[in-house]
This record gives sequence, structure tokens and C-alpha cells, in this order.
Amino acid sequence: MALSVPAIMKTTAARLSALYLLLFAICAVALVFYMTSLSARMLTAQTQETINDEVLGLARAYQRGGLPVLVRVVEQRSRQPGANLYLIADANGQILTGNVQSLEPGVLDAEGWTSSPFSYQRFGEGELERQRNLPADQSNTPTDVQAQGEKGHNAIALVLRLPNQMIMLVGRDLGEPERFRAVIRRALTLALGMMGLGGLLIWFFVGRAALKRIDSVSKASRRIMGGDLSGRLPVTGAGDEFDRLSENLNAMLARIATLNEGLKQVSDNIAHDLKTPLTRLRNRAEATLSGKHKTTDYRQALEGTIAESDQLIKTFNAILMISRLEAGYSSENTNRVDLAQAVRDVVELYEPVAEEAGVSLETDVGEAVFVNGNRELIGQALSNIVDNAIKYSTGANAQPAVRVTLERAGTEIKLAVADNGHGIPDDGDRSRATERFVRLEKSRSQPGSGLGLSLAKAVMTFHNARLDLLSGNPGLSVVMSFPVREDH
Repeated sequence: MALSVPAIMKTTAARLSALYLLLFAICAVALVFYMTSLSARMLTAQTQETINDEVLGLARAYQRGGLPVLVRVVEQRSRQPGANLYLIADANGQILTGNVQSLEPGVLDAEGWTSSPFSYQRFGEGELERQRNLPADQSNTPTDVQAQGEKGHNAIALVLRLPNQMIMLVGRDLGEPERFRAVIRRALTLALGMMGLGGLLIWFFVGRAALKRIDSVSKASRRIMGGDLSGRLPVTGAGDEFDRLSENLNAMLARIATLNEGLKQVSDNIAHDLKTPLTRLRNRAEATLSGKHKTTDYRQALEGTIAESDQLIKTFNAILMISRLEAGYSSENTNRVDLAQAVRDVVELYEPVAEEAGVSLETDVGEAVFVNGNRELIGQALSNIVDNAIKYSTGANAQPAVRVTLERAGTEIKLAVADNGHGIPDDGDRSRATERFVRLEKSRSQPGSGLGLSLAKAVMTFHNARLDLLSGNPGLSVVMSFPVREDH
């Protein structure tokens, strides 16, 4: 996919970058202008305070010696380096002494602080500037001097009228605040330009990186939609939102692959393992129809067919239950279940069966132990395990015995059913024993479909629990481990 600028502009990353850049620029401009204005006000206040101090000093000189002393002090201060603005004029505004050669018209008309900065020219600056700019053969005219005076500096001043109606002006040049504003303005322009350029570069590269990630996700998605469920979305390890999304989608794909594999396995199991009982049904019906038989023979054949059909229905129901539980879809409700009472009920149900088979059935159950679950599903799983233990505990040299125990071990509640039969010595066979239609008994002398432990494992998976098959030495120990119920 070509990473063009219009394509990058349409990405969420680019839009967010543009929004953040705009917000940051607005905040930066507002902050800089605020700080510039605040600094200018502070400099202006400091200037006014300096002028007030100068005025107080001149007032003391006037009180001490009158106008001659005031004029002498003004002339002395005017000649100092970096001096403020000093001016003494008559009642008509004619400049008598000081270091100001010309003023903006109207400055001396009102007494007090000047309402706004005014332009002025220091004494001697007009002649020097005119000599620099004008040809030597041009004469000096008052008009030229006045024009140069109007192009001078800016200042603020305090205008006072003396008791004899003469005018005194004390001011200070605003060159320093203006230079400060100019520096800030240049710095702001440079900073905003660099920030804009950096924002555009980040905008481009972030958008391009986001498009690359999305491209890789799109390619993997197309491969998966093409039927390759083993494909997974790329995870870079950065831990960002793309990685989190890919990890979640990969977990979902793994779950889908597991369900598909389970569906395929169920189909294969139905095709292979249900063929035998269906063939048996057909052969029985064919044998009954061939030749002449008594009414009792037909009745026995039909009863056998019904029994075989019932067994097939039970097998199908078990397969459907296992599939629903493994898929996580079940209409069964979960609530507070007393495992101790469930064990007592199952053991009471199987005591006659164990007694008839000559098996000793014992329990070691203490006080009530509660878990979150479905009582019927847990009871069915426990019944399957106890039934298997009774069937396969016989045939050993010792007296057949089955023991059911319930105990709490740390953060788990363990419900174990142990027998002293031949057991399952091989670890691989123990792991296969929970698969559908797996029967490790080669003689097939015991009735069953090979779905008991599969259903028990599905029930435990539904309850976020665990089913373990352990060697009992002798016999087999089937342990159902439930998480401890948290009461709030």
C-alpha cells in the first residue's frame, strides 16, 4: 500500500497529532503573549517608579535653591551617560534646557503622566543623523530638523508645572521594553516555526508507522479469511493498543480453531464410533426379519432395538453436552453448591451398585464446602467418575475398593475418587483417557461409550476447574480441583 500524504491525513494518528499540535500552539502563543505583556507592564511600572524618584530629587533641589538650582541640576543629570529625559520649557512650550531637542506635538499641553508613549529626539541626534543621510551640498533647513525630530525614539514622561508656570518634563526612553518585545517576537516566531516543522514530521512518520501496522494486520486478516485459521495477527512487543488488539484477536482465533477442531473431532467420532451400534441394530433387525420366529422372539428383538436406541440417544446427548460445555455456551445456571452434600447424594445412589459388584465404597467428607457451580452438572460428572471407578476396580488381586474424599488445599477444593484396580500406568494413556470415545480397555468387556471422562472434563472446564488423572499405586485417582468460592 502506497503511503501517500492524503492517506496519512486520513489516519487517526495523524489527526490526533494535528489536534495536539494545534492545541499546543494555541497554549504556547497565549502563554508567550501573556508573559510578554506581563514583563512589559513590570518594566513600565519600574520606569514610572524611577521617574517618580527623579521628580522627588528635582523637587528637593527646587525647594532648596529655586529655579537656578533646578536648572543646574537638570543640566548636570542630562549630561550623564544613560540619563533619563529632562526638559524645562517656558509657559509657551519653548524648550529652555535639558537633553531633549524635539517632542511630539501636544506632549506638554497636559499635566501628569503622558496618556501614551510619545516620540522624541535627544539633543544633537537630529543634526548627526542629517549629516549622515544628506549630501554635503544640501543646506540645513528647519524643515529637515523637524522631520528628523519626528522620527526619534519613544518614551513615557511625567509633565509638571512649576509655580512660575514653567513646564518640567521627566521621562524615560522605552527602547529597552521595545527591544524585549522584539526579542520575544522573534523567539516566538522561530519557536512556532520549529514546532510546526517538528509537528509535521511527527505527523508524517507517526501516520506512516500506523499505516504499516494496519497493513500488516490487514494482510494477516485476509490470509485468515482465506481459510488459514493457523494464521495470527502480528505482535511487535511494543505493548501499545495495536499489540493489545492483536493479542485479543489472536486469542479469539485460537478459541475458534479449538472449537473447529472439536467439531471435526466430533464428526469423526460420530462417523467411526457410532458405526458399530448402528450396524448392530441393522443386523438384529435383518436377523429378525429373516425366517419365521415366534412372537416372543420378535418382542425380544424389538426390546433389544429400543435398548440399543436409548443407548445411542444417551451417547448423542452426551456428545452435545460436551460440545456445549467446551464451547462455553450453556443454559445451565451457576449458584452456591455444597460439594459435601453432592458427594453424599452420589455415594448414596451408587452404594447398591457397588454392593452388587462386590466393591467397598467409602467416603471421607467433613463439613460443608461451597463452590460456584451447577449442582446437576457436578453431580453428573462425579457420577461418571464413581461409575468408572466401580467398574474398573474389580479384577485386581485385592478386595475392590473405591474411596471418595473432599478436602481444601490452599486456594483449591479437591474432590478425589480413588480405586485400587489396575489403573492406567502409562502417562500418555492417562492424558488420552479424557478424549471422546477413548476406551483403554482392549477387551471391551465393560459397558460404556468412552464419553464419561470426556463429559467430566468438559464440566470442569465449564466451572473454570481442573480434572487430573493420577496414578494411585495401585489403581487410579481422579481429582476434581475447584477454585475456592469468594464470598462477598
